[in-house]
Amino acid sequence: MGNQYSPSEYIKNAYSLIMTKLTMRQARFVRRPIYIRGRKSLSGCVGLTTGRFCRFDLEGTQPTLFIGDNCEMGDMTHIVAHKKVQIGNNVLIASKCFISDTNHGVYKGERQDSPEMQPNSRNLVTAPVRIGNNVWIGENVVILAGADIGDGCIIGANAIVSKKIEKYSMVVGHNNVVKQYHSDKKEWI
Repeated sequence: MGNQYSPSEYIKNAYSLIMTKLTMRQARFVRRPIYIRGRKSLSGCVGLTTGRFCRFDLEGTQPTLFIGDNCEMGDMTHIVAHKKVQIGNNVLIASKCFISDTNHGVYKGERQDSPEMQPNSRNLVTAPVRIGNNVWIGENVVILAGADIGDGCIIGANAIVSKKIEKYSMVVGHNNVVKQYHSDKKEWI
């Protein structure tokens, strides 16, 4: 017995497909509901496919979130882009991932925010996030401000990325590179 949609799923998907073609013509299939705050700041999205309950919190009138061609996102992906989040082509993002270029507060250097301040009163600090082409991001991954993920990387489930990761790397845990793909040998080492 194969996995088959129930009649109600067919109806939901038909509705989502119609809404995709009316509101985001360049996308392939955007499942509903989806929440996009700051729609004018979203660009790219050619061939985009999303799961249900995705949320994009965008800021400003200029594009702050660019999604490359043929990207796929699972359910409940949450992206915060106040300055710049760039996602390359052919990126696969599993469900329940969080990607943000923004932090509440400064916690190093001379002028640090106090833990006695309410988090929403602390300064917003941004650093660009870049995700290269052909990247696979596993379930529950958190990608933080300043992350720069090279082409062809695999980010394992539940990982946290907050720095530069060289292309063709496999990451688990917190910025922990466990393997790299060697093109000349055609294998992960």
